[in-house]
Amino acid sequence: MAVLKVTFSKTKRDKLAQVLWFLNWVSVVTGMILLSLGLFLKVEILQWQQLMSKREFHSVPNMLISVGLIACGINFVGGKICYDCVDTNKFLRWKLLMLPYIICTFFFTFCLLVGALMCYSIRNDLEESLFVGLHDALRHYKDTDTPGRCFLKHTIDMLQIQFQCCGNSGFQDWFYIQWVSNHYLDMSRAEVVNQLRSNVEGKYLTDSVPFSCCNPSSPRPCIQHQVTNSSAHFNYDYQMEELNVWRRGCRQALLEYYTQIMQSIGLTVLIIWLFELSVLTGVRYLQTAMENVLRQGNPDSESDGWLLENSFAETARYNFNIIKNLGKCYQVDDDPNIDVPSTIQHELDNVPPKQIPVPS
Repeated sequence: MAVLKVTFSKTKRDKLAQVLWFLNWVSVVTGMILLSLGLFLKVEILQWQQLMSKREFHSVPNMLISVGLIACGINFVGGKICYDCVDTNKFLRWKLLMLPYIICTFFFTFCLLVGALMCYSIRNDLEESLFVGLHDALRHYKDTDTPGRCFLKHTIDMLQIQFQCCGNSGFQDWFYIQWVSNHYLDMSRAEVVNQLRSNVEGKYLTDSVPFSCCNPSSPRPCIQHQVTNSSAHFNYDYQMEELNVWRRGCRQALLEYYTQIMQSIGLTVLIIWLFELSVLTGVRYLQTAMENVLRQGNPDSESDGWLLENSFAETARYNFNIIKNLGKCYQVDDDPNIDVPSTIQHELDNVPPKQIPVPS
């Protein structure tokens, strides 16, 4: 029994073909949207890639770019097919390609769904990557004269200014690393030497933060040095007063930024997936309805269209048997009791024996 069978008249088939022609051209536009979203996401990831420990996040934008390009091509062909389906004679040119086209479109829509799910499932990996990457980046903040890390200080400063954040999890992260290079430490000062000697690893650790952590909207000058020393500043209480440095960590800021982008892109891809699924359903109805018209031989007669010619269970069983028996036609059975057709056996019996020349 056919699944979701619908009867189409000649007028309804023509209207369906015209609507699908228009929707396929709309799908070309949605393919361009997917391509643009993939390029945008790729640029955003590349912008802060230095602050990530893993590099596999490009799989999401790469998939969106690939799916967008495929959407433009496959829907362009679909629009041409639907336009020709108004005429039965023109449909004959596409009859053998309709089923492969529908199968390819089905896998394309499946890739769309996978891409949307990837946008929602990448958050945990992204958080872990940002945590490790930012931790390493803060440690190398001072290495402005080291090849490969020359611009890392600029990147972190721009990150903290743009996202209004400080440190990895908070501004206290700067207290546990040496973020000032030894080139800019005055070794003639006793307090600097004592600070270096007091640390087991010989690092210059202070309760200070870089200037980029300062909140420009604060009414008082930025307190970036001796942040925890209330007596070092006039009318200042570290425990009670609201600090004029950003409290939010950059990991949380970046995570929220990328999560918002991923959720927006994922929602857009899901909407496009539903739209493409509806177009694919319409093309399937048009294909089966036109094939039934060809069987009847009257282009003006009514015809039935369906999603599946048989039930889901029968279709699955039929396809499973095809896959199971796919390789059997290439197997050779050595059983001597196998029945050979009489015509083939007769030809084998009448084959003359090969003449072997006898040397004189």
